[in-house]
Amino acid sequence: MSYKFLDHATDAIIEVTAKDLKEAFAVAADAEINLTLDQDKVEEKEHKEFSANGKDIRYLLYSWLEEIPFLLITEGFAIKRIEFDIKEDDGYIINGVAYGEPLDVKKHNFKVEIKAPTFYDMEIKQDNGVYMRFLLDL
Repeated sequence: MSYKFLDHATDAIIEVTAKDLKEAFAVAADAEINLTLDQDKVEEKEHKEFSANGKDIRYLLYSWLEEIPFLLITEGFAIKRIEFDIKEDDGYIINGVAYGEPLDVKKHNFKVEIKAPTFYDMEIKQDNGVYMRFLLDL
């Protein structure tokens, strides 16, 4: 399980490899969080429940990638870790709990604001593990 940032002039392209879908979504969240702030400096003092849904895996990933910046920027919540389940029932849904604390720009070394994920160049492959590539508009 890993992620890497690919070169892009103005946005962030992230590649994720994982053993299964749940791990891939966890790695994608960690990549997005670490792009924004220093996750190692966040303490688990509070939690926030959230959900993401989509008619298929691509839409689920898009929704998931929207929720992380919403918690970070709009809610002002620095995320240390996330626990979640993925369920399939006439589409997909993720119910999650984010653990962390109120965002402190200096303490958490805030780096960049993510405006939105995009469908442009999004790729998800599920053979012998999971591969994802997605672009975040910064």
